[in-house]
Amino acid sequence: MGRGKIEIKRIENANSRQVTFSKRRAGLLKKAHELSVLCDAEVAVIVFSKSGKLFEFSSSGMKKTLSRYGNYQSSSDSKVEEDCTEMDLLKDEISKLQEKHLQLQGKGLNTLSFKELQNLEQQLYHALISVRERKEQLLTVQLEESRLKEQRAELENETLRRQVQELRNFLPAFTHYVPSYIKCFAIDPKNAILNHGCLEDSNCSLQKTDSDTTLQLGLPGEAHDRRKNEGDRESPSSESVTTNTTRATADRISLV
Repeated sequence: MGRGKIEIKRIENANSRQVTFSKRRAGLLKKAHELSVLCDAEVAVIVFSKSGKLFEFSSSGMKKTLSRYGNYQSSSDSKVEEDCTEMDLLKDEISKLQEKHLQLQGKGLNTLSFKELQNLEQQLYHALISVRERKEQLLTVQLEESRLKEQRAELENETLRRQVQELRNFLPAFTHYVPSYIKCFAIDPKNAILNHGCLEDSNCSLQKTDSDTTLQLGLPGEAHDRRKNEGDRESPSSESVTTNTTRATADRISLV
């Protein structure tokens, strides 16, 4: 059976306390020796019992170990003092920088002399010049970028205009409206006049009448409407002659 867990507290029984001290002291010194041998470490153990009896162990000699420990303590203390001194210097520098920052903002100027105020004014003046130069540099860069963008846009517009012009030159130009149909008029066959002589001769001309009516072949348009209006204003005799002549001509063309 394994040992039970012992509560770590002062043992009230004096005999039990002495027995436990002896056992654990021996184990502690044994572990210290093992540590020094296994790890090649310099180990020193000092133990005083309740009655004032000394028990010690040292792997390299107690005086040597204690001397080394004293030197280490003094160096540690000096290092701590140096660290404290450096920390104090840093704190002073930070406070001065904070005060100077407030002075640059126009605060805490009551403690400054006339000469210090002049120096502060010079610093602000040079800082203002640097800020303005940087501002002008940024504005110049922005203007240059805007100019380049405008040039690119102008080139793109010019390219589009040139392409449109080339397309217009490639396509034919239509200036007049061409109707998609031809008007047809019915002819009364009873009033048609046949002229066989003109059918045989391809170069024959139409007989002229007293009116100014002529036959126009092709697409009807404004000329046909104008001729129709003029025919409405003419006399009934002229209208009948014109109608007969036109119908006869149409019959001859259909026969051909």
